[in-house]
Amino acid sequence: MDKTIGFIGGGNMASAMIGGILQSGIVQKERIIATARTAQTLHSLTERFGIRTTHSNKEAAGQADIVFLAVKPYLFPDIIAEVKDSLQAGALVVSIAAGQSISSIEKMFRKQIKLVRAMPNTPALVGEAMSALCTNKFVSEQELADITAIFQSFGACEVVPEAMIDSVVGVAGSSPAYVYLFIEAMADAAVADGMPRAMAYKFAAQSVLGSAKMVLETGMHPGALKDNVCSPGGTTIEAVAVLEEEGMRSAIIKAQRACVQKSRDMGK
Repeated sequence: MDKTIGFIGGGNMASAMIGGILQSGIVQKERIIATARTAQTLHSLTERFGIRTTHSNKEAAGQADIVFLAVKPYLFPDIIAEVKDSLQAGALVVSIAAGQSISSIEKMFRKQIKLVRAMPNTPALVGEAMSALCTNKFVSEQELADITAIFQSFGACEVVPEAMIDSVVGVAGSSPAYVYLFIEAMADAAVADGMPRAMAYKFAAQSVLGSAKMVLETGMHPGALKDNVCSPGGTTIEAVAVLEEEGMRSAIIKAQRACVQKSRDMGK
């Protein structure tokens, strides 16, 4: 791809995306420019990825064909006011923030822009993100195809109605944190039963990875796959019974819906 990509903000999510993009080879490092507020972060981005960096948001926005707004939602009004007049004609703006709707971002720019609202997640860094995209009416099919190609370069991607974005935040954007808690808890239990810590993390993480791959590649219902592991009177059903007794599923549902409600509230 011969586009120049600018990242306004160089935090964890931007870094994960940059790493995934470069690993895929879809864009060369010379065509990526990123900003950050601290010299330490700029130095880290340069050292890790070899990309161009700058303190100037205006400079990055002015050089980019595709501008990613990768800052916290509460910073949007100030950042957009700073960069809106520096955008190239025809530049595509991509927001990766929760709680900032297409209409609210359009109002901040106070002019016609081509806008994509996206929700990726941090597994982008290892090429396994799950991202969602929605666009305003000024984005062409070819431009959407270009953006989709970028997001597919570091994982899976789906185009969804904007009304689904808050749900995406809960089930994908924030969910790696839930999974990390699960892996950590499994490893803690293994350590308690005598397994070395590093080995426990490997066993737990690989088991989660393999289980997820089974869901994606077999197309079987997760409940059916669970049943296949639960032999009558066996060890697995004993563990599953305890998880049900402790309310694992209801806790996950409650937590994820709280996440979605927080995303909705941020947009009010």
